[in-house]
Amino acid sequence: MPTGRGARPGARAGARRAEYLAPYALVAPAVLVIVVLRLYPLVLGVNFSFTGDGELDGTAVGLDNYVTLFGDPLFLGALRNVGLLVLLLPVAVAIPGLLATFIHLRVPGHRLFRGVYFFPAVLSPVIVGAIFNLLLAFDGPVNAVLDTVDLGPVDWLGDPDVAIFAVVGVHVWATFGMALVVFLAGFSTLDPSLLDAARIDGAPLPRIIWHVIIPGLSRTIQFVVVTTMIGMLTSMFGLLYVMTSGGPGGATYLPEYYIWIQQGQMSRPALASAASTVLFLVMVVVGLLQISVLRRSGRAE
Repeated sequence: MPTGRGARPGARAGARRAEYLAPYALVAPAVLVIVVLRLYPLVLGVNFSFTGDGELDGTAVGLDNYVTLFGDPLFLGALRNVGLLVLLLPVAVAIPGLLATFIHLRVPGHRLFRGVYFFPAVLSPVIVGAIFNLLLAFDGPVNAVLDTVDLGPVDWLGDPDVAIFAVVGVHVWATFGMALVVFLAGFSTLDPSLLDAARIDGAPLPRIIWHVIIPGLSRTIQFVVVTTMIGMLTSMFGLLYVMTSGGPGGATYLPEYYIWIQQGQMSRPALASAASTVLFLVMVVVGLLQISVLRRSGRAE
């Protein structure tokens, strides 16, 4: 019969094993959900993209769907718009970042602004699109204001060179509240003594932002950049559908809208799967490049 002393090594080994396995047990449910609801459908979609549509449904066609995609002017236009989104991304991140900075520095009315800025994030994209359809109509109030200052009317949603900027601007307005909350959470981890020291030294606000706030919030900025880019690539369907329906002339097509057209209206699910695979690869490449650039700039600081 084992004594109390003899049982201790086994009990300690069991405790160490339980302590070692505890993190895996806690993470396992989340990993299982991701595998079942994300990774498995992704693998099925990639596999489906190599099959045909219509009479060739279920038949392997190799890279034919991808050849069709990159020969389609609408899809190429959608990819060009993705490039435009990447160029506009710094603006989409800077707006909530600056507003969060002003709120953190407690400008007059900062408590009111916190709620006002977040309010658009709770609105449905369909509601937001309907509101701005009225505001940006050719005979709408925005053009009426421009007319009073002799700037002339702008065809916000009918001009191919303007429509995509209008839709992106509305999307940024409707969604920057979430990024604002993330920035405010990041400010709670920033050492307040650094801000106090910069103020005592008489540093102007631009220098405080560039030399204190941006380096101190580098991790938060990385997170906001990646999540904002993902949102711009995958969460603008509602606005596009309500405001422009991809027009005029396909000028506001984005990959997610192209995917819906092929799947829902053209009944070409295999081609839609190929477009989804391309969109996924674009998101991975853009996200990795953004993280790499931000990390290098952070080390340079």
